[in-house]
Amino acid sequence: MTKESDSAAETVRYELSGNVARITLQRPPVNALSLEMIRAVVAAFRRAAADQTARVVVLSSAVARRFSAGLDLDILLGKSGEQIREFVQELYIGLYDAQYNLGKPSISAVGGAARGGGMTMAVSCDVVLAGESATFGYPEIDVGIIPGIHYAHLPRLIGRHRAFELLFSGRAFDAREAFELGIVNRVVPDAELDSAAMNLAAQFASKSETVVRLGRAAFMRQIDLDYRRSIANAVEDICNVAVTDAAQEGLRAFVERRPPKW
Repeated sequence: MTKESDSAAETVRYELSGNVARITLQRPPVNALSLEMIRAVVAAFRRAAADQTARVVVLSSAVARRFSAGLDLDILLGKSGEQIREFVQELYIGLYDAQYNLGKPSISAVGGAARGGGMTMAVSCDVVLAGESATFGYPEIDVGIIPGIHYAHLPRLIGRHRAFELLFSGRAFDAREAFELGIVNRVVPDAELDSAAMNLAAQFASKSETVVRLGRAAFMRQIDLDYRRSIANAVEDICNVAVTDAAQEGLRAFVERRPPKW
């Protein structure tokens, strides 16, 4: 979670590499997620869904040692519930719907730090690969807000008790622990992360396009288990928390580099 300014350059790049659609985050210094950036990510996934040349999608970062630090604090600091809802709906529901209807496998290649909303983007993909120096975490609690979507996602993935500890301590953890917990599929040397993602993409792309499309749709229906409703509830939960005095104090304290006065 951080605060930074937009530049004139695009924050998200879409390109084809053979039959792989590559979506690359490029908002230095830490890929903090603005409303415009997450809209661009969602639009890129929808473009990949419609792109008949693309058989697989790879999400990665062009910023060294950073996947995404999470939300730009401008999204939350001093904003109304309605303003916050606009962003959170796009990050949670817009991204989920784009992934659900993608029709082809998606792979996130996490190099460096993934936090908060960066975790949301990484785990939205079907497969998560991590470089050996990647780190993960849910630091929202430290600035007085909550990682609402991960209340729905993480306990299903790693169990209630381990999820609670990560979500309510806010601590960072490394790629090896993320692998052992089942958050990432595989840890590879940093220098091999891109090639590992592209090699896996090639494996997926070698299968029948029709069978993968229909099979993935069936897979998504089976694993949904009312998840779509859960993330809609998470939007409301975050909006309710983010406008409290405690949350606003935590956000101000982070910007002012001081301990919050709770």
